[in-house]
Amino acid sequence: MQIYFVRHGKTEWNLASKFQGGHGDSPLLPESYEDIKKLGNYLKGTKFRGIYASPLKRAFDTAQGAQQTMGISLPVHVEERLREFNLGDLEGMKFADAEKKYPKEIDDFWNHADLYDPSKIHGETYPEVIARGKDFAQEMAKLYPNKNDKILAVSHGGALCAIMGGLLGYPLAEIRKHGGLSNTSLTILETDDEGKTFHKVVWNETSYLGRKLGATDSL
Repeated sequence: MQIYFVRHGKTEWNLASKFQGGHGDSPLLPESYEDIKKLGNYLKGTKFRGIYASPLKRAFDTAQGAQQTMGISLPVHVEERLREFNLGDLEGMKFADAEKKYPKEIDDFWNHADLYDPSKIHGETYPEVIARGKDFAQEMAKLYPNKNDKILAVSHGGALCAIMGGLLGYPLAEIRKHGGLSNTSLTILETDDEGKTFHKVVWNETSYLGRKLGATDSL
């Protein structure tokens, strides 16, 4: 079976280079709804068995917009395990300000996941996010075990990099080795052993957006 992982559309805080995390929830930009329609058109005709989204509005609205464009009647299920990293005291802070106040935590979060210790900022660890994401994916693999089964799962850049790296079996130090994920991007992972192992089919696909992406599209 395959899981189509999508990062939510671009938000006001993405544009402003602010940390959103698992509790900050900035609105989608008006132009993001056009990107979501492009995603839905790209996915049109894909026979999904289920649609799941993080409870945060930016992810749920992305899932709902894609579902409406695809013209399918499947409901969007709210899935807590797809929530973004709890970033604690970083949520709502501009990246530049956070880097000044918490230089080691920020560097480790982006570049050294194996060293990242969020206790100072009252946040969530990589292993915690990976564990809940793997639990979701493995449950889906058992729920939809057939070769042609596909589900859509809409989540967040930080959480998805951690979760998908964990599903692919990467060590923490290499969890982000494929780089970040762009807003409204598509990544497909596949399993043929009911979720014991996954492999990469597509990573950070954005060609359907039809434009050159800017620096803030992958923050």
